Amino acid sequence: MSKTFVPENYKSTLDLYNTQKAISLIKRVFEDTLSSQLHLQRVSAPLFVEATTGLNDDLSGVERAVSFDIKETDTSAQVVHSLAKWKRLALHNYGFLPGHGLYTDMNAIRRDEEMDNIHSIYVDQWDWEKVIDQEKRNVDYLKKTVQKIIESICQTQSTMRIIFPQLSVLPPISREITFVTTQELEDLYPNLTAKERENTFVKEHPTTFLMQIGDQLKSGKPHDHRAPDYDDWTLNGDILLWNPVLETAFEISSMGIRVDAAALDRQLRISGCDNRREFMFHKMLLAGELPLTMGGGIGQSRLCMLILGSAHIGEVQVSVWDEDTKKTCSENGITLL
Repeated sequence: MSKTFVPENYKSTLDLYNTQKAISLIKRVFEDTLSSQLHLQRVSAPLFVEATTGLNDDLSGVERAVSFDIKETDTSAQVVHSLAKWKRLALHNYGFLPGHGLYTDMNAIRRDEEMDNIHSIYVDQWDWEKVIDQEKRNVDYLKKTVQKIIESICQTQSTMRIIFPQLSVLPPISREITFVTTQELEDLYPNLTAKERENTFVKEHPTTFLMQIGDQLKSGKPHDHRAPDYDDWTLNGDILLWNPVLETAFEISSMGIRVDAAALDRQLRISGCDNRREFMFHKMLLAGELPLTMGGGIGQSRLCMLILGSAHIGEVQVSVWDEDTKKTCSENGITLL
């Protein structure tokens, strides 16, 4: 059965030709704006990494990577889920200084991802990472960085509304950010699920940064799962924006200040992942050989959906869909690329 939600009286704001033009422009404008705001340099990124390095992002720890063997090297490789750990090693190898960082045009395959309006097995995002000093490992610096990302998003939307006046029918993204922790959200809505809490809160606070994701709450459960070896669970969060077309909280970015040796040690231990200490990346981090960093991923297709008012992620990216989804979209004027 299709999981596609069809908004009442939905019609794409732009025709197919102009949608393609707009997607290209959104990506160029946002890249330029974000790199200027955060002092980032674009670098080339891998599509796959060797499985034994421990560099692949394990997401919540249960997703299966797409793996294949390499004839010439007699090794196994994995298509990346994201580049959370690779970026930190790249900053070390390239010699980036504090206050400066990199971003990549990241493409991934997540074979176990569900398929609905906002999820696809193909993931395209801007993965970014920057070097920071010890004194920047705090909530205030995290919040200031979130403000710069929101400003980049809003500037991109403003540019697109000038070039494509049709997009002005959509409400502007709010620059006013509400910061809230997962525990505060649970305290507010103890009888709701994590997703229900997000929807209820973000509807009233349309630009929200939800902080401290990964650790257990008072209820004994985490708000959501996070891998133990990239974000510091006390210094991370999701940027959630209200999507007026889908009428739901819309995650545009997962980000945070990364683990230092102490946070990695703690999070590996409490998550039962001590075996990862033998990987090259983890050994270097525990030994203090990698720089302190912060970073995240910003969904390219998600941002395009929001700015263009698209109802389905398949309207802004090419992927594979089940027959029910294709039928539902075709019958309701949703054109999948």
